[in-house]
This record gives sequence, C-alpha cells and structure tokens, in this order.
Amino acid sequence: MGPVKYQKRFYRDVCKPADLCQIRVVVRETDVQIMTERPVDKGLCERKLEELHRQIQSYISRDPRFLTALRPLPVERSAAPIIKQMSIAARRAGVGPMAAVAGAVAQSLGRELLRRNYREVIIENGGDIFLKTARPRLIGIYAGSSGVFNRLFLKPSPADTPLGICTSSGTVGHSLSFGLADAAVVISNDAALADAVATATANLVRSRQDLEKAVAFTRSVKGVSGAVVIIKKQLVSWGNITFAA
Repeated sequence: MGPVKYQKRFYRDVCKPADLCQIRVVVRETDVQIMTERPVDKGLCERKLEELHRQIQSYISRDPRFLTALRPLPVERSAAPIIKQMSIAARRAGVGPMAAVAGAVAQSLGRELLRRNYREVIIENGGDIFLKTARPRLIGIYAGSSGVFNRLFLKPSPADTPLGICTSSGTVGHSLSFGLADAAVVISNDAALADAVATATANLVRSRQDLEKAVAFTRSVKGVSGAVVIIKKQLVSWGNITFAA
C-alpha cells in the first residue's frame, strides 16, 4: 500500500447523525469514520486496521503484482482472508485487486464490530461505505462538478443491510480511473465487490452514450444489487435503489 495524497473528507462535516457516536481512526494510509450506537474502543479499531494493513503489505512483499495489477490476479491458497476477498471481487469485476481494498477494509472492520454486538455500524473509508443499520439512513451522492445531483440521496432499507455502498469517479478524488464518470455508485452485500465493480463501472464511462453500457455491466455481475452512474447532467440507475431528496 503505497503513499496516497491526502484529500480532506469534507463530506464528514455534514454527516453527523444525532443518534450515533462517531470517531475518526487513521492508521497508515487508511482514514475511516466510524459511527455506532454506543462508543467504540478506538484502540480496538486501530489494532484491527493495523492487522489488515500488515496482511496486505505482507502479501504485496511476496507478490508485488498485487499492488499494481490492473487485471484480476490469482492469489495463494494460504493468503489472508482479506487478500482472498479482494482477489475474488477483482475477478468478478475484471479489475486489479487493489480496486477492492477500501471496501474490503471497511467491511472487515464493520464485521468485527458486529461480532461485538454493535447493532448500528457505519464505516466510511474514503467514500466507500459498510452499512448495518436498524433504521433508515440517507446516503449522499457527491458527483463533483455535475452539481445537479449533489442533493440526491440513497435510502437503503435496513432489512437489506449489511451492505456495501461504494463509489468511484473519474473526476473526483485521487483513485485511478480510466473513465470520466462523475460518480459510479454500486451496492452489494459484499463491500469489496461493490468497490471493485464501482471502479470497473467508472472505467467504462467517457461520455453520456456510455451510461447504458456501464449499467448493463453492473447488472451482469452476480452479487450486485443496484447501481447509479452519473456524468455531467445525466443519471442512469438500476436495481434495488430508493432515492430521497
């Protein structure tokens, strides 16, 4: 996991549910916002993130291709669970395994908290979200310069959670993208898969004519339940998507 240029998570300033406790945890390149119904042990979260970082970095040291590959890469049978999760997600999306890292990390930490009997868990990792909730929550979409959709929200059903809600963009943020989508949002019960498919979907969009093709791709990936793709003033959605404004 190489150095990443820090970009202020400005959206965190407005994302403050009154009924949830919030903490920010930063471990190496990972910067997460954690929201739960009762306070969490920050040290526990830091240790979990350190463990995940060690597992990923250790695998990269054995196979440097894992860090740089832009296509799916088979991994060792003895690899750590997060490595296998990223590899499987990448294979289904047709991208390199690091395209799934933010979603995989958020999901691994979120599941750790669920095992500790938290009922409300939201992990936001650079705009990629792991969500388990007992009540309706609004999830904002930030589509950068498109502007017109920045007050549009997703409203997933609590019954459908835990969910991964992940976003990739060719115009916002530091992540590598070969497309020009302002936002490609993908929903799946597997956050690693949502992250990888969001990357692949954004890669397909260079003009409004590509929107239908991009959404058709998301529909073809088993395990994806919905998608929203935006470029400029054009939006296409598919699947189990409920909007709120």
